Amino acid sequence: MDLFVLLVVALCIVALAVFFYFVPFLLWISALVSGVHISLVQLFLMRIRKVPPQIIVRAMIEAHKAGLKSITRDELEAHYLAGGRVERVVHALVSAAKANIDLGFQMATAIDLAGRDVFEAVQMSVNPKVIDTPPVVAVAKDGIQLIAKARVTVRANIRQLVGGAGEDTVLARVGEGIVSSIGSSESHKSVLENPDSISKLVLKKGLDSGTAFEILSIDIADIDIGKNIGAGLQIDQAQADKNIAQAKAEERRAMAIALEQEMKAKAQEARAKVIEAEAEVPRAMAEAFRSGNLGIMDYYRMKNIEADTSMRDAIAKPSGGTSAK
Repeated sequence: MDLFVLLVVALCIVALAVFFYFVPFLLWISALVSGVHISLVQLFLMRIRKVPPQIIVRAMIEAHKAGLKSITRDELEAHYLAGGRVERVVHALVSAAKANIDLGFQMATAIDLAGRDVFEAVQMSVNPKVIDTPPVVAVAKDGIQLIAKARVTVRANIRQLVGGAGEDTVLARVGEGIVSSIGSSESHKSVLENPDSISKLVLKKGLDSGTAFEILSIDIADIDIGKNIGAGLQIDQAQADKNIAQAKAEERRAMAIALEQEMKAKAQEARAKVIEAEAEVPRAMAEAFRSGNLGIMDYYRMKNIEADTSMRDAIAKPSGGTSAK
């Protein structure tokens, strides 16, 4: 008998546990006292549809207390089943309503399903965010390199959160604007004297177009002087010109050496011909003696003429001693 009673009690406890799991009675009471009307049947059907009743009911209570009575249970369930974050969406809607920001439920759910934190976006609309840019390197027209750092104050653009570009695009556009502004400056000194001219020029370009943010201000936090790019380029150009001149001089030297070798070869060839001709003279004289065209007296007269010629040449040349005097 005692065993039967214990079994009945155990079955009753299990039945009550299953009942309160599928029919969250206490949650229904909490919703009822908060002014949210939802039936136990709907709570039971949420369990069947794999939708946590706690999330939906708490979101409905928060929206009701904030005066957002247009949000329905079906919309919250549909957003949860679509993979959305119901609690963040409701938080964002409440914050937007308190800050007088025009944000509807459809827009909030679209932003949430797009992967952006809609609650953080609403907070950024109320409290703008400051983004520090990485060091931006640019060169002025006088060739001096400047390294600038900027702080960009942005506010979330609710209407552009779906499909709008993020922070990386804003930073890239700001960096491009800074490079363009510094590059158009005649001197780096003018940039150092008036850095806010960069901010004004960059802001005029509408860099926040197509992004999820609205740029409120761009402040140049720091500017450092880098390398003298112009002087470096001139040095490189001078070195290149020097190398070209050396190459041309080496080419002319090689041509001169080749011409000298060619002239030496021709001179050697001429000397060889002279020697060859001189070698023919004794043969010709011997032939003249044999043929009788040249006599002994003719030969001696020719030798006398050669001796006289050599003597005159020796007399005509200045001696070393005379030159020294």
